[in-house]
Amino acid sequence: MEQLATAEESVGLDGLIDDDAIEQLKSFCRGEMSAVETYRQAIAAAREDGVIEQLRRNLASHQARVQMLRRRIEELGGDPPSSSGPWGAFAKVVERTALALGDRTALSVLAEGEDYGLKDYRNDIEELDSESHVLVRDVILPQQLSTLRSLADLKRQLP
Repeated sequence: MEQLATAEESVGLDGLIDDDAIEQLKSFCRGEMSAVETYRQAIAAAREDGVIEQLRRNLASHQARVQMLRRRIEELGGDPPSSSGPWGAFAKVVERTALALGDRTALSVLAEGEDYGLKDYRNDIEELDSESHVLVRDVILPQQLSTLRSLADLKRQLP
């Protein structure tokens, strides 16, 4: 049974301690920050206008998700992460290597990252408080699916 929070602890709207939810939201936020960094790299190296345009749309989607997650973390009394952490550094190295091999390879790596993010949300959504759960289920997950599908569509269009 969850205990009621003291004045110093992070509290959700239901009055229960939401420290686990805050930590999970921070993890999601770091993943989104990593995606933003990786998309920026991919856009800088992409060669085709159509690819660049779609990558920019996906970047904007990830940037919006970072802001939503930051806002929710703050609402729960937490401090949003300031960087993507070690995962972001690893993702940058992988993407840099893929970019050297061309747009198709870079898109494949981005799609793998999107798929990983989708699985992460689905696997850990139950760690969230009810309001954060609704945010992820109804807003963030559909956007994650959209960016994943857009990469698959884009990859099919490339020669």
